[in-house]
Amino acid sequence: MNMSKAKRAIGIFDSGIGGISVLKEMHRLFPHEDLIYFGDSKFAPYGEKLRSEIMARCTEICEFLISKGVKAIVIACNTATSAAVDMLRERYPNLPIIGMEPALKPAIQQSRSHYVAVMATPFTLSEKKFSDLMKKHQENNTIIKIPCPQLVQIAEHNELDDIAKIHDQLHQYFDEVDQDKLDAVVLGCTHFIFFKKHIQGILKDSVRIIDGNEGTCRHLMDILRERNEINDAETKGSVMIYNSSKEDDILELSYE
Repeated sequence: MNMSKAKRAIGIFDSGIGGISVLKEMHRLFPHEDLIYFGDSKFAPYGEKLRSEIMARCTEICEFLISKGVKAIVIACNTATSAAVDMLRERYPNLPIIGMEPALKPAIQQSRSHYVAVMATPFTLSEKKFSDLMKKHQENNTIIKIPCPQLVQIAEHNELDDIAKIHDQLHQYFDEVDQDKLDAVVLGCTHFIFFKKHIQGILKDSVRIIDGNEGTCRHLMDILRERNEINDAETKGSVMIYNSSKEDDILELSYE
């Protein structure tokens, strides 16, 4: 085992607070790993920015995490993955960098009607990366793309208690979808975990709501296992959270 690297932290970042759900899943599944999270709430949402702007932010955040000595980085953001993962892997060839993509494959596998909706940012849904993913699964399946930029804003503006606003927004997204056929919804943005119970509340009980958090975490650990860089300490790992925004409510949300 590479003891020096095994003891290093794993870096996780997102355009804001959405990736906290990935942080929590990583800590649940692999409690002995030290984790460092960076949320870029000051510059959120990424889904409405130019690719060049997203790439610049991702590079700056990775430099920050690398300065903390991380052994791997998880891009806990579908939009940032679409825009920057290839560039980051080329820039840091010796550092495992794991991205996220909408969990379309498991949704298709679990769907009985083969009628699936994917909620994501406009940027993610318009990118070639997602287009290629859709092409792999379009045969014999109906895949509905639902761009949801407003949900990111609601989360980042700490409006998660405004149930009426959330439900109004969700109805705008889903009222045009064939509710009789729909039986799986993919959460293609880590911010959308905050709205899971509300989404379930306006859809049939039989609809499965699927995210890619666990699969992403396990994929990273498989890579670290191959590199002999798993932290096998018996003590519980530490969790550090940073955010580009200095707003108190954002920091409080991050620790909830």
